[in-house]
Amino acid sequence: MMAGGAGVPHPDGSEVETPVLEIVGATRVHGQGPTEVVALDGVDLEVRAGELVAVMGPSGSGKSTLLNLAGGLDTPTAGSIRVVGEELSGLGATARARLRRRLVGYVFQDFNLVPSLTAAENVALPLELDGVPARRAGEQAIAALDSVGVGDLADRFPEEMSGGQQQRTAVARALVGPRRLLLADEPTGALDTATGEEMMLVLRGRIDAGSAGVLVTHDARYAAWADRTVFLRDGRLTGSTGTRMGVESLFTTPGAPPPPRSEPEP
Repeated sequence: MMAGGAGVPHPDGSEVETPVLEIVGATRVHGQGPTEVVALDGVDLEVRAGELVAVMGPSGSGKSTLLNLAGGLDTPTAGSIRVVGEELSGLGATARARLRRRLVGYVFQDFNLVPSLTAAENVALPLELDGVPARRAGEQAIAALDSVGVGDLADRFPEEMSGGQQQRTAVARALVGPRRLLLADEPTGALDTATGEEMMLVLRGRIDAGSAGVLVTHDARYAAWADRTVFLRDGRLTGSTGTRMGVESLFTTPGAPPPPRSEPEP
């Protein structure tokens, strides 16, 4: 059994690992009547410890909605979302926020850094909110920033950093602490190819150490780092592909085409 979720009894007496993320029949509807928009429509998805799942699909297909539900930032209109066995729909906003701080690392597409805090303070913030002493939280924040190559920018504010540096800081914040579930919405969007691959190597290392992850990306080169890729269209899963490519084949040369990976017809 992979490191991570607690086991549950199987009828044959063995243990079955509890998924870190379990989504069952998740539907999210916005508006009513003629203005109704179905952002997600009956999606089922499991992600286990040590597994990275990439989510691909056209704009408006429901990818970010799926991440928001998985991270407890939004609640489903119907269906179930469980993180490490905890049913999110049964939790109030405060309890969901506490669970996110402790278990979920989220890389937002627009970084979502606090402008009035330095890079180190942004990364340390979720730890301090969860009761970690400021000095220890600061040390962990510096280590996380070092791991993504921006430790020397610890005292800079977001407006003093480039988009790529802010992106690295956002990745560091998602990785700091004992996060069991990593959710990344286009985490390489503001990075050049070489730096994007560095970030994927850091993320992949955390997954291989026992976390679970969901990666939203438009780039097949980064989806190739995942153990499997699922495809969304109009809020529905339309297919999936398996297995992870070897890391040695993932480092691209300038101008080289991405590895072939096409979306199946719905």
